[in-house]
Amino acid sequence: MNSISIVDILIVLAKAIFVMAATLKLAALNTWIERKASALIQNRIGANRASILGFDLAGIFNTLVADPVKALFKEDFVPRGVSQFMHSLAPFMGVFPILISLAVVPFGPPIILESRTVTLQLVNLNVGILYVFAMGSLAVYGTVLAGWVSKNKFSLFGSLRASAQMISYEITFGLSIIGLIAIYGTLDLNEIVNLQSGLVYGFLPNWGIFAFFPLNIIAFVIFFVSAMAETKRAPFDLPESESELVAGYFTEYSGMKFLLFWLGEFAEIVVAATLVVVLFFGGWQLPYLDLATIQPDLANTALSRFFNINFGVLDPYIGPIIAMHVFAVKVLLFCILQVIIRWTLPRFRYDQLINLCWKIMLPIALVNVVVTCYFVATSGGN
Repeated sequence: MNSISIVDILIVLAKAIFVMAATLKLAALNTWIERKASALIQNRIGANRASILGFDLAGIFNTLVADPVKALFKEDFVPRGVSQFMHSLAPFMGVFPILISLAVVPFGPPIILESRTVTLQLVNLNVGILYVFAMGSLAVYGTVLAGWVSKNKFSLFGSLRASAQMISYEITFGLSIIGLIAIYGTLDLNEIVNLQSGLVYGFLPNWGIFAFFPLNIIAFVIFFVSAMAETKRAPFDLPESESELVAGYFTEYSGMKFLLFWLGEFAEIVVAATLVVVLFFGGWQLPYLDLATIQPDLANTALSRFFNINFGVLDPYIGPIIAMHVFAVKVLLFCILQVIIRWTLPRFRYDQLINLCWKIMLPIALVNVVVTCYFVATSGGN
């Protein structure tokens, strides 16, 4: 094996570790945001008891240290007569597809390392959107298996609700972006982000939400509502509504298995926020500034002269670094928005949940697709 192949493998491994670590850390951070945001909304203190050397950092240690340690040492309860393997497989099937779905998401412009162009994306697929949707659709098997294998009627009811809900909203989820695909003419997420550079109408960012205004605003609303329904969180938390089903499909789970389901739920928030940012809000793009080509002259700055160090070698990397932070801030904002909605709106009844999808959102999505495709065809594409 030559040195170039080894370097390429190391680059892929580094990107894989980065994507996985960022997803898990952001999902874990969302658990803290959830507890503190809900406390602020309900006028209470929230997580604040556990501390290290007298510092609790607004509940960070409580949520990200004490709770996981407590879950690690809790008893792994398995109902009598249930397969240990199948019982353990359900949380894995519920989390794994969600975590790997972000492999095709671009989180910054390419970086030039000597003679090698490194894309800030784990895998660049020309059908990236289909890959994300395919991985998301596999998560339903984890919820169904958890309810079925538990031998508990409440768990079974929760898994049936989850499967009906997730399959229903996957339809509007997919329909909402068909118009966007027609506008950009590609399924490649990297290309979609690149096409959202510049301005539209002379002053608005050329993001997906403003394309063929206001049609894509309608598509965004349908997409965002469907994404929240896919996460199975309030006001769409019928599969685990504690007032009816104890805890739904994971009633018979404890310790780290329960925590895996919980982590998967917050990872779904991250995936939903990421897709919203990539498809409708320009991904890593920043309005009025081309981060892919920005070249600051750091060699002539006061900092370089003071330390007598040529910081100009960092010039090619400033744009991608800023872009990665822009992308992270956008994703975090939409994660926070989902948490706020979850603690603001009351839960739907199940008939209302299904009627919203099939009788309201589906017809609107179909009409929006037809109208958008008509305007794309008559305007000659992009």
